[in-house]
Parts: sequence; structure tokens; C-alpha cells
Amino acid sequence: MTYCLGIILPAGLVLASDSRSNAGVDQITVVEKLTLFTQPGERLIAILGAGNLATTQAVITTLRQGLDAPPDPDIRTLFNVRTLFDAAELVGDTLRVATSRSTPYVEEASASFLVSGQIKGEAHRLFRIFPEGNFVEASERAQFFQLGETKYGKPILDRALARATTLDETAKLALLSFDATMRSNVAVGPPIDMLRYTADSFAPGQRDKFDEDNSYWRDLTGHYSEGLVRLVESLPPPP
Repeated sequence: MTYCLGIILPAGLVLASDSRSNAGVDQITVVEKLTLFTQPGERLIAILGAGNLATTQAVITTLRQGLDAPPDPDIRTLFNVRTLFDAAELVGDTLRVATSRSTPYVEEASASFLVSGQIKGEAHRLFRIFPEGNFVEASERAQFFQLGETKYGKPILDRALARATTLDETAKLALLSFDATMRSNVAVGPPIDMLRYTADSFAPGQRDKFDEDNSYWRDLTGHYSEGLVRLVESLPPPP
């Protein structure tokens, strides 16, 4: 299991993922699930993957190899697509190919992705790619997408996230969403990789990694837990 989160705001994007990959209780590994493709001043495309690890790695590797090939205007790559919609379509098409190669031999080869970022000439955008390769785009009414273990980390986002929320405040909500998920599901684990992208910067911006020993992570989750306990104690009892 995994947990990936993408949030879009007028101010930019907040993206985060855990790092745990497991194929049983005795086969747990740490894998980075947030990949960046950047051309400074021109475009930044961030991809978060969840699902079958072999499939997600095949998709990312194929996309990277496309960038290493000699330039060919007839071959789509993440560095020559015109819009982020086109980038999402490219990821979906690449996912279909990777899945079709594995499906005859692997019982469960499905994967899904979040594709986000900004290409010069348009606003920053966020897409969710389904295992079938089709996709949907985030909007003012649907500000965030989740992949993997979604249910535990969703309530705090539903309650506290607003269109006017700043990137830093959103980053706190994202981390608390991960804290709630990790407390309820051991299949999601640290470190947490997070990117705060400022609109129109076309640069990676603030990228952080939070593990269990990170002082900010300990302070944030500790104060949040203590505050919840105090809040519940202050509420009146049922009549």
C-alpha cells in the first residue's frame, strides 16, 4: 500500500508521498515515489506513482529514456509536449503499454499516477491518471487527489483546506493527513517526500524529506495530538 497526495491552490501546488513499498509483512522496502522532470524557466512536471512497483518504475524509466533519445518532433516526450494535458495523456499512454506487457504474466500489474506542474504559457495543473490510462483534472471544487490508502487522511483535508489556504498552511495539512494515515495503517510509512511549488516559478522550490526523527515532524504531530486531546476534553458531554 502507499499514500500519495496532490493539492492545487491559486498559489501553487503541494505534493507528497510516503516511501513504503511492501509485498508482505517480511518484504518491506523504501522507495521514492515522487519524480521531477524540469527545464528551468520553461516547465516543471512532477509525477507521483502508486500501485505495482514494477509498473510504476517501468513508466518512469520509459519517460526518462524518451528524454535521452535524439530530439525527434514526431516523438512525444515530457520536454516537447505543448500542455500539461498532453503530458498527462503521454503518461496514460505509457502506462497502458507497460500494463499490457505485464498483464499476461502478472496477476496484479495495475498502477496509477498524479501528474502535476506547469508548462510556460499556461497555469499550473493537476491530473489523476487511472490504471486504465484515462485521467481527470483537479479544479476549484476538487482541489486535491489521493492515491493508495486514502480514507484516513481525507477528513482533515475536507475540513480545513480552502482555496485561499497558503502553501505553507497546506503543507502542514498534508503532513497531518499523512500522520493520520500512518497511525491507522502500517502499510504507509516514512520518509515522506514533499514538494511545495510556487505558481509561475518553473523551479522545484521547496522540497523536503520528513522521517520519524525529523524535529519538525515530531513537533507538528505531537502538538496536534495533544491539541486534539485538549479540545475533546473541553467539549461539553452529551445531554
